[in-house]
Amino acid sequence: MHEVKVVSSTITTVASARNLGVVIDSRLTMADHVAAVCRAGYYRLRQLRPTVKSLPVDAARTLIQAFISNRLDYCNTALCGITDTLLRKLQSVQNAAARLLTQTGRREHITPVLRQLHWLPVSRRIDFKLAVLMYQISRGLAPTYLQDRCRLASEVSSGKKPTTFCQCSDVRGATHEDETRRS
Repeated sequence: MHEVKVVSSTITTVASARNLGVVIDSRLTMADHVAAVCRAGYYRLRQLRPTVKSLPVDAARTLIQAFISNRLDYCNTALCGITDTLLRKLQSVQNAAARLLTQTGRREHITPVLRQLHWLPVSRRIDFKLAVLMYQISRGLAPTYLQDRCRLASEVSSGKKPTTFCQCSDVRGATHEDETRRS
């Protein structure tokens, strides 16, 4: 462990910290957060397994959406840009939930099941949530703290399609560019 001296106090650094339910590690890889979400998701699925089998499909779907899908979606915009390995871990939780709900076997393809349930894959859920957030910012529907820090800018290069970026500045005034529309 490292210690940092601030004025007359000594602060001990930690490898990860939880803030509003999101686990942020010291390298900002989100690996600890993904592990926590997966652990909680599989725990809930184990708890729901006996219950889901005795419920009507609509009630079981509501339970799974309440306990699994909502947890996968919570603060998932912070997961933009994570590695494919971490995305696969999150996707496996959603796949397990879909298999439990539809009683699909492990050897059967999951994509048709997700389509039947009208569930977007985890990576697309993240993209969708970011797109909705950018739309809200562009229309003045987002909170003012986001509107104050983000501005839309269109770049038109010669011979290329226009690309729209959202350029956001953090508290220190630095800027970050997130591509909101892929050409």
